[in-house]
Amino acid sequence: MAPVGGTAVQDYVALAEIELCGDLIIAASAADEERLSLESIDEVLRVAEEREGRKLTPGG
Repeated sequence: MAPVGGTAVQDYVALAEIELCGDLIIAASAADEERLSLESIDEVLRVAEEREGRKLTPGG
């Protein structure tokens, strides 16, 4: 239950995780195969983009 007084707090990490789960559900429902391959999952979760971002960041 939300506290009285409108002091809503947003958990941006949780919201991002929920969005990624939704993306996986959409991809799985649209897939022709029974299960998504690891490569397909990585593509949906934009793993390669994240890795590239770390390479471009100093100390990454």
